[in-house]
Amino acid sequence: MNAPMLSFDEAHDTLLGFVRPVREIEQIDTFVACGRVLAVTQHSGLAQPPMDNSAMDGYALRAADVPAPGTRLPVSQRIPAGSVGHALAAGTAARIFTGAPLPPGADTVVMQELCEVDGDAVVVNHVPRTGESVRRAGEDIALGAEVLPAGLRLTPQAVALAASIGLAQLPVYRRVKVAMFSTGSELVMPGEALPPGGIYNSNRFLLYALLTGLGCEVADFGIVPDDLAATREVLRRAAQGHDLILTSGGVSVGEEDHVKPAVEAEGSLDMWKIAMKPGKPLACGRVHGAAFIGLPGNPVSSFVTFVMLVRPFLLATQGVADVAPVELALRADFDWPQPDRRREFLRARMNAQGGVELFARQGSAALNSTVWANGLVDIPAGQAVARGDAVRFLPYAGLLN
Repeated sequence: MNAPMLSFDEAHDTLLGFVRPVREIEQIDTFVACGRVLAVTQHSGLAQPPMDNSAMDGYALRAADVPAPGTRLPVSQRIPAGSVGHALAAGTAARIFTGAPLPPGADTVVMQELCEVDGDAVVVNHVPRTGESVRRAGEDIALGAEVLPAGLRLTPQAVALAASIGLAQLPVYRRVKVAMFSTGSELVMPGEALPPGGIYNSNRFLLYALLTGLGCEVADFGIVPDDLAATREVLRRAAQGHDLILTSGGVSVGEEDHVKPAVEAEGSLDMWKIAMKPGKPLACGRVHGAAFIGLPGNPVSSFVTFVMLVRPFLLATQGVADVAPVELALRADFDWPQPDRRREFLRARMNAQGGVELFARQGSAALNSTVWANGLVDIPAGQAVARGDAVRFLPYAGLLN
C-alpha cells in the first residue's frame, strides 16, 4: 500500500525539525563578513552621530540671529568635516561642511544654496527654524542600542553598519559543510564526448552554484556510478567532517537506484512523496552523523526542491533566524484553468506592467524555463487561476541567496 503524500508544509516543517544548527563560532574581520551568519547580537558602543553635526554644506548659526531674509552675518570660522570648531559668537556664522560637528552656540544650519557670500560675511536669504539641517547626536543610533541581531545573515549594508560603529570584527557561525555527489552511470561531464544514452551532468553545476551561493563550504565528490558498493564507500567518505550530504538522482526503487539501500545500510532513511510539482520524491536521513538529503534527478525538480526545501534547511543549519522567502502579491497575467492536486511552483517572470507571466512550457524537463523566469508562482493545490487574480510570487532574489 502506497504511503500518503506529505503536504508541502508538512515536509517543510519536518525537514526544519531535522536541523542540527551549527554551534561553533568564529571571530572574523568585518571586512570579509558579508554573507556570514551573526552568532551574537551586537550593540553600539557609541552614539551615531557622536555629536550634533551638519546635514549639508552651508552656514552654522543661531536661528534667532536671522529674523528676516537678507540678514548679513560675519563669518567667524570655517569647519570642514573631521574638524571641531570653537564657540560661535552671537551674531556670527560659521562656514560648515556636511558631517562637521556644530560649534557650541550654533543651533541651525542654512544650506549654501540659500546664502550669498559677501566678502568676509554671508547674506542669509532664508529665515531658518531652530534645528534645521542638523543631525542630532544619537539620532541614528543611540549609545547601547541593538544594531545587529543574532541569526542575521550579514548583508553589505549590515557590515557597513557594523563598521560605522567601530566593530572591526564580528562573531559568526562557521560555514556549513556540505558534501555533494551525483549518481548515474549515464552521466557525462561537459567537454566529454556524449555516448549513446548519456546525458550531461547539469545537476552537479546547479547544486554547487546553489550551495556556494548560500555560503556553504562544498566538497564535490563527483559522479558515482550505479553500483551499491561504490555508493556506500562514497557515503562513508562524504559523512566525514560534513554537516550535510546532498545527492541528486538514484533515490527511486529501480534496480539501478542504489542510493536508497546504500543510505539505509550506512545510516537511516525516510523516503517522502511530497504533494508538490515539480519535485515529489525526496529522501531524508542520516549517515554516520551527517544529515542526508536526496533530491530528484530531474534538473527542474532538483532546482525547485532545493530552493523551496533545502534552502531553508541550510539557512536554519547556519543559524539564520528567519528562513521564510520573500513573497509578493502580484496580478496574474495568465490563466491556469486546470490545477493539479499537488501544490505547484510555476516558473514565472514579473513583467514591466507589474504583473506575472508564465513560461509557455511548465514541464519538469524545461530547464530553460528556470533561466527565463525571475521567480516562482506558488499555486495552492486544486486552485485555478484566472487572468487578473492575485497570486503569490516568490522572486529569485529571495530564493537564491
